[in-house]
This record gives sequence, C-alpha cells and structure tokens, in this order.
Amino acid sequence: MTGQSARGRGAKRPTLEDVAARAGVSRALVSIVIRGVAGASEETRERVLKAAEEIGYRPDTRARLLARNSSRLLGVTFNVQHAFHTDLIEGIYASADSSDYEVVLSALTPRRDERRAVETLLGYRCDALIMLGPESPAAMLEDLGRRLPVIAVGRRLRESSIDLVHTDEEAGMRQAVDHLVKLGHRDIAHIDGGRSPKATDRRRAYRTAMRRHGLGNCIRIIPGGQTAESGASAARLLLEDGESPTAVITYDDDGAAGLLDSFLRAGIAVPEDVSVIGFDDSRLSRLSHVNLTTVSQDAGRMASLAVHRAVARLSGDEIADRDLVIPPHLVVRGTTAAR
Repeated sequence: MTGQSARGRGAKRPTLEDVAARAGVSRALVSIVIRGVAGASEETRERVLKAAEEIGYRPDTRARLLARNSSRLLGVTFNVQHAFHTDLIEGIYASADSSDYEVVLSALTPRRDERRAVETLLGYRCDALIMLGPESPAAMLEDLGRRLPVIAVGRRLRESSIDLVHTDEEAGMRQAVDHLVKLGHRDIAHIDGGRSPKATDRRRAYRTAMRRHGLGNCIRIIPGGQTAESGASAARLLLEDGESPTAVITYDDDGAAGLLDSFLRAGIAVPEDVSVIGFDDSRLSRLSHVNLTTVSQDAGRMASLAVHRAVARLSGDEIADRDLVIPPHLVVRGTTAAR
C-alpha cells in the first residue's frame, strides 16, 4: 500500500520518525536531509528521500523552517484568455495583502505553456504556488507539490497530495439544466470546453443532469473550447447543422460571449429563439449588453480560500482536508426565457 493510498483511508500521517525508521538513520539526520542543508552524505540523502517517498511522507512543517528565509511571495499561474481568472486574481491580491504576502503572476498564452509559467515562478523562489485552472498531468502537479505548497484552483483530483479549491461542477450543471427544464426546454445542448480536465467534469455533469429529467435521448454535446472564438465556432456548427436546440449551456462565460455574438450576427434572438447559460459569473457576464444567465463560482471566496490555504501550509499548520469544494448558485439574467 502506498503512503498516498494509506492516507486516503484515514491512516496516520507519516512523521520524521517514520522516515528515520524506514531508512535506518536518526531523526536528526532525516531532518537535515529534508531541510536540504549540509551534513549528510549523498548515499544517506538518497536513502532518506527514497524512504520518505515510499511511505508518502510530506514535510508539512517545511514552512516553519522556511520562515527564517522566506520570500513572502505567492506565485500565481493564470490564462490570459480566461475572463474568470481576472476575477480570481483580484481576490488573490486582496487576500494576500491582508496576509502580508506579495503576488507574482505568470501567464499562460497560446505560445507560453503551463510548465514555462511555473518555472518562472520557481525562479523567483516563490514560497507557494496558486495555479488557476491547471491542466498539467496529475503526476506533474503531484511532483511539484513535493517541492513546495501548491493550491490548484478549479481542478479536481482523486486522492491528491496537493490542495484543491474548486466548484461542485455537478451541482452547477444540475442547477442550469433544472432552470431550463422548468422554463419548458427539452432540447438542451452543451458546448464543451475541449480537452481540459474540468471540461470532462462538466460534460459528465451535463449528461447526469439531463438523465435526471428523463432527457437522455436529448443529450447533445458540441465541440468547443475555453475562449470566445471557440464559442463562435460552436455557434457556426449549430447554424450549419440546421437543427438548433432551444437552449445551450456553454462551458464558460467566454464561450457564451462568442456564441451570443455569432447568434446576433445570424439574426437569432436570445432568449426568444434560443436560451443561453454560461458558467463562471465573470465580470463579462454582468456587462449590460451581455446580461448572461450563468452559474456563479464565487470568485472571491475561491481566491480567499486558496490564499489562506497557502499561508496555512507555509505556517506549518496541520490540515487534514485537502479538497475544498465550493457550492455554486445560478444567477438568472436576461439570456434565458420560457419556451
């Protein structure tokens, strides 16, 4: 049984003493190795690190030691194409200021991937990382979490050793479908978010919500993405198909904005002809000319929880629950109407 799976079953968290017993050395020597200071041979260091990995030891008290030489920097990765990330960053700055930490941003762009963004923050010697909507493989995130505290915002992982802050995707999609069904809609399509892990969760949640209403035969998923351009492309697919649904739930507000623009250009009235629901409740959705019905993820609370969890890890606090799930709520505006 691995250390991670053992913790998942409620086992006691491995300690320095456990590592010492496994490696056959003293606790003091283990402490030296874990802190990365001089005093242990390379052979001993490798033996201790191997033992720590085998039993799943994670130095949660690392921050107490680092406090003597802390950068007081929280690194944040974000995608410049996501409006919701802007809302999260605003909340992160506010929470970091109150905790006496500074924020360093590192952006993902079409030509700058997540690995590059992370390496930049590590170069600044950030004390912890807050990753907004990370799409890196779970193994990479876990490996990164062994180097410093990592908080993934908007990502769900099973038996994770990093901290997670995310919305209850199933509840959010259920509220969206419930609202449309109550308005008399049955032909409800979903424009998905492409290959991202979160898009997989929302596709699954959409299918589940539709089946709850006996609408399994009406399930319709349109390939999309996470930008306004992808929403516009999905709208063109719907228009070319000639069988437009009566309602559409998009992966996010950005996609909804692109969809609405394409519908407007094609002379399709929203919500008279088609109702549209987004996901995020970003500031984009609140613009008067958009006025989008959307599932709110509560950016302020997510940002605050992410920062407070990072600071708690850096303070060496013992925290049992790594998965923080935020309940969403539907915000009804002007893009949905009765069928």
